[in-house]
Amino acid sequence: MTGLFGATSTTDEVLAGIDLSGKRVLVTGVSAGLGVETARTLAAHGAQVVGAARDLAKAETATAPVRSDARNGGGLELIELDLASLASVRKAADGLVADGRRFDVVIANAGVMAAPFGHTADGFETQFGTNHLGHFVFVNRIASLIAPGGRLVNVSSSGHRFADVDLEDPNFERKEYDPWVAYGRSKTANILFAVEFDRRHRARGVRATAIHPGGIQTELGRHLPSNALEEMLTRINAELAADGKPPFQFKTIPQGAATSVWAGVVAEAGEVGGKYCENCHVSVVTEGLINPISEGVRSYALDPEHAKALWAKSEEMVGETFAI
Repeated sequence: MTGLFGATSTTDEVLAGIDLSGKRVLVTGVSAGLGVETARTLAAHGAQVVGAARDLAKAETATAPVRSDARNGGGLELIELDLASLASVRKAADGLVADGRRFDVVIANAGVMAAPFGHTADGFETQFGTNHLGHFVFVNRIASLIAPGGRLVNVSSSGHRFADVDLEDPNFERKEYDPWVAYGRSKTANILFAVEFDRRHRARGVRATAIHPGGIQTELGRHLPSNALEEMLTRINAELAADGKPPFQFKTIPQGAATSVWAGVVAEAGEVGGKYCENCHVSVVTEGLINPISEGVRSYALDPEHAKALWAKSEEMVGETFAI
């Protein structure tokens, strides 16, 4: 499948000719942006989508296009999920387990970016607690519902290159807080979680991958100062110009969501399992100083022993053990 699609491919282009009738997909973060578009295109191709959101009223309004575009038996149901509260996470997961219906794909899409220093309901640093630990508990609690042949897709970011996880000080209790470092830690954790989940579940035919959707203007940037994005783009474009390259172009939301659906239902399982993908293909390992919008994944984010260590630390932090 590599080479058929790229950075400008849209969700509908990636899924052209694919019938998802009878498939059931869970998508977190369906109250805006990528989550809504991911749910829309899946339902439009026949999938039954379960959308999870913290604010159900907001999600109900935002997902109107999902319902209007649904075809061939596709549809949407919503569940409440606040990833910043393990009580909410466990309640949502327990409800799905009690229901008992299987999922073919789980797309862990929800998240926050560059948030000011704060804590989740359980006392975890906001970004690590929401982006990683909330999904860690939720996905592991429903892991038995992912059908053989199914997949987990963790939405990470090129922002993982800002920082590796810090297993000694995950809550910034000893180090000064930096919102971008915290974001980087959480996005690295998304990749490492996929690596270890893939190792644990591949024997039963379930694979996991992590993806970078690309640069898209969505609500994810709501915590940024008003001039921060403009300053970042000025710096990036200066670097691109120095390399003789054209200025940066944001992806559209359908382009941004394309890699999630490509990795979830189009690419070969063995191609993406345990890997990091962007622009609808598996990325390569890159090290050193490179332009922040260039492709590449850091080796620390794919290290299997590092992934095991994060898993153990995450279990310790949430007070729950998940068997293979």
